[in-house]
Amino acid sequence: MSAVKSSPLHTLSPLTPSNELSDVCGHQAVLKLENIQPSGSFKIRGIGHYIQKSIERGCDRVVSSSGGNAGMAAAYSSKIMGIPATIVIPKSTPSFMISKLRQEKADVIVHGEVWDMAHKKAITLAENKKCCLVHPFDHPDIWEGHSTIVDEILEQSTETPAAIVVSVGGGGLLCGILRGLHRHGATDIPVVAMETEGAHCLRAALDAGKPVSIGEITSIAKTLGALCVTQGVFDLKQGIQLSSHVISDKQAVEACINFADHHRMLVEPSCGAALAAGYSGLIQELRESNLIQKKGPVVFVVCGGNIVSIDQLMDWKKQFKID
Repeated sequence: MSAVKSSPLHTLSPLTPSNELSDVCGHQAVLKLENIQPSGSFKIRGIGHYIQKSIERGCDRVVSSSGGNAGMAAAYSSKIMGIPATIVIPKSTPSFMISKLRQEKADVIVHGEVWDMAHKKAITLAENKKCCLVHPFDHPDIWEGHSTIVDEILEQSTETPAAIVVSVGGGGLLCGILRGLHRHGATDIPVVAMETEGAHCLRAALDAGKPVSIGEITSIAKTLGALCVTQGVFDLKQGIQLSSHVISDKQAVEACINFADHHRMLVEPSCGAALAAGYSGLIQELRESNLIQKKGPVVFVVCGGNIVSIDQLMDWKKQFKID
């Protein structure tokens, strides 16, 4: 394997100040810009790492069950590593994502109404022992790859962060953040986990004391659309102050619009969930309640998003009657 291919597939993303969010939060806010990763989101960190590890174990083909950010990461990683990829997507995936996936040289199969059905199809396609099945979020190698975000944050920040704010779907990114904090002995940094109503599997799990299914996804934040959070969250959250917050789809879209106006970048509502912690005033409330540190910046992980366009953002703006 060449030196290039054995190197990480992700890039070091910037940690940049946000004057607008700082003003709203009443606290210094910085952005970890994972939306500029080669595959369009943070997913390249964990999925790229997992695929590289799988190739070392003899994998010669990739199958993924996601038409969103995980699918894009799997397709991009496979192309760079020089092995074929099949991406199984549910019927709910926007048509433009099929074109994006094919641009990465992936075969695309449309199967089932929702991700869970697509994943069952992917499992049958990946029965060959040399085939690597890429779960969107649930594997320790994926969490290990995502944990490099913490490595970079701690190296790039001149002060210990007051908190790290992340969106949560199935919990892969959250597990990566928690693992990274443990590895660095930085468990005193609070983590603020954000979800939208109708995709709130972490909140449901914390309320129940274990991972439970929320039954169906009703949020427009489809890439947060896991019915059940990974058990890894419960295994890794010990010793870390983790607070869970659920917002509306409207708040997530408002955050996306504000972010586009302020930073000239498009992100999807799944990412807007984390940004909404700042724009909605939640961070200010947490600061006043001593649930985040008084000193240091609040780090917002701008996780990215491929399933978004200007037209779609405008449609959501109209749907939620946002001025």
